[in-house]
Amino acid sequence: MTHALRNALSQGRAVKIISGLHNFDPAQVTRVVRAADQGRATFVDIACSPELVKLAKSLTQLPICVSAVEPVALADAVQQGADLAEIGNFDSFYPTGRTFGAEEVLALTIATRKLLPARTLLSVTVPHILALDEQAALAMKLVAAGADIIQTEGGTSSRPVSAGTLGLIEKAAPTLAAVYEISRAVSVPVLCASGLSTATIPMALATGAAGVGIGSAVNKLTDELAMTVTVRALVEAVEMFYCPMAQPIL
Repeated sequence: MTHALRNALSQGRAVKIISGLHNFDPAQVTRVVRAADQGRATFVDIACSPELVKLAKSLTQLPICVSAVEPVALADAVQQGADLAEIGNFDSFYPTGRTFGAEEVLALTIATRKLLPARTLLSVTVPHILALDEQAALAMKLVAAGADIIQTEGGTSSRPVSAGTLGLIEKAAPTLAAVYEISRAVSVPVLCASGLSTATIPMALATGAAGVGIGSAVNKLTDELAMTVTVRALVEAVEMFYCPMAQPIL
């Protein structure tokens, strides 16, 4: 399964659907995982729980990523069958005033890498609260510490002032800027996440992203059919970037 994921990342076509680091609701996670599967996403990112890993594995053959900021919890979830681990989804903590600095993220990465099997992919988010040059510098240190994928963020803290497409671009601006800088500083795949839409996915790919991560556009919905339609539209936005004449996914 991770072979297909590696291929998608190398081709710049990866689409990750995120159910939420704090989302431990089995019913909602089920809807998100099914939508990711039916919508033809590349992989799905769920809260770090052995029970949720087992649930997701029973619903799809897509690679399952677990997200947390606790190295031992990530290692335990991988032992239970998770295909890769993600240190991140920091933006889910920001409303409470909890932030993550460069030194803490690097320490978490080093600790987690030591606990994971050597072949397990490790993705690490670079906090958008850092200046762009600091984000790029941290990304290089994370790769040296064993990160296989770097993820960007920033959409949840963005405050668009315009409506429509211009507002969508303003919302995605922090994560797009981060991808541009980080993708030129590291050789590993960079996943652009947080605040993206079908309008800004092509921009993410054009600025150097190896794929995109989508959370609230899907996981805030409650209807599984609506989730699936949204995932398909997101995947189509990726495919249309590489093949503008491609037909919509049926």
